[in-house]
Amino acid sequence: MREESKTFLHAYLDNVSPTGFEYSGQKIWLDYLKPYIAESFVDTYGTAVGVINPGKEYKVVIEAHADEISWFVNYISDDGYIYVIRNGGSDFQIAPSMRCYIHCENGNKVKGVFGWPAVHVRLGKDPEIKPENVCIDVGCANKEEVEKLGIHVGAVAVFEAGSEWLNDQFIIGRALDNRMGGFMIAEVARHIQEQKIDLPFTLYVVNSVQEEIGLRGAEMISRRLAPDVAIVTDVTHDTYSPLYNKKLQGDTKCGKGAVVTYGPAVQNNLLQFIINSANEAKIAFQRNAVSRSTGTDTDSFAYSGNGVASALISLPLKYMHTTVEMVHKDDVESCIQLMLAALKNLKAHQSFQYN
Repeated sequence: MREESKTFLHAYLDNVSPTGFEYSGQKIWLDYLKPYIAESFVDTYGTAVGVINPGKEYKVVIEAHADEISWFVNYISDDGYIYVIRNGGSDFQIAPSMRCYIHCENGNKVKGVFGWPAVHVRLGKDPEIKPENVCIDVGCANKEEVEKLGIHVGAVAVFEAGSEWLNDQFIIGRALDNRMGGFMIAEVARHIQEQKIDLPFTLYVVNSVQEEIGLRGAEMISRRLAPDVAIVTDVTHDTYSPLYNKKLQGDTKCGKGAVVTYGPAVQNNLLQFIINSANEAKIAFQRNAVSRSTGTDTDSFAYSGNGVASALISLPLKYMHTTVEMVHKDDVESCIQLMLAALKNLKAHQSFQYN
C-alpha cells in the first residue's frame, strides 16, 4: 500500500463518524477523492458522491457506507452517571472498562469510561451486562457537573480506539466496518484516473450514510441516482475466528481474497460477470451465501425503483463491531482489483436482464 493511501486510511479510520453524524468523515473522504473525480455532491442526509465521466446515459455505482456504531446519551443520574442507548448495532457486552469520548453540541468532546464493579464485590454472582447496568463515568459528582461539561441527552459517545498494523499484515481498529469500503472505492477511483481508463458510462462513487440503522442512506441515494448497475462493498465475517460455526455461517477467511455473495438481492448475471472478471484477471476470491437479505446496502439498491442489477463484494473481517476489527491487507487489495476488473470489462448499456 502506498504511503499516501496509508495516510488517508488512518486519518479516515481514526475520525469519529457515528450514524447521523457522518459529516467529518465524509469531508476527509471527499478531500482524498476529489483529484480522481470530475464532480461531487452531498445529499440531504450526508451521503457523499463522486462522479467520474458525468453525463452518460448508462449509470454505474460502486458503493460503501460511511457510518459507524456508537451510543446516544439517554439519561444522566443525579449522582453524575450517564446511561446510554444504542446508535446502530453497538454491543453492550464489550462496553465495560472501555474508554470513550462523548461528543457535544458545542464542539467539545468529553472523555469518559464505561465503569464496571470489581470482581471482588460480586458475591459469587456476576451482574448481567445489559443497557440499564452499563454506564459512563466522566468524573463528575452530580448531574449539574455533567451538564456543565456540555453533555446532554442525545450527545453521542464513541469508544476511544486508534487504528494500527498487526504483524505488518492486518489493519486493526474501530469502524473498519465499513470505512474500509470507503477506502477501497476511493482507491478504485484513483486507479481509474491514474491508469487513464476511459469508462463508457458514468460512474458514481458513493459513500452512504445510516447503513447501521437500516440501510437508509443507500435507500435515499439509490432513488436519486437510479443506476443501471450497483456494485456494493462491505465487510463479512472471518468464520475461522473462534466461536464461529462454518456449517451455519459459511467458510470465509482473512487472507484468502474478496468474497462474492449469492442471494436473492444479488443479480445472478451480474454476479457471474464479476466472477468471470476475477478469473480472467487471476484475482483470488471466496464465496458466501445468504438465505434472505444480505444485510448490506445491496438490498436497498437491488429493490429500488424498477430494480437495479446489484452485487456484493465483501472484505473478510475479524471481531465485527468491536474496537479491534481486523482485515488483511491482501484482501483489501483483492477487493480493489476485483471492482476495477469488473468496471474495465463493463460495456455501455450492458444488460444483465434474464433472457
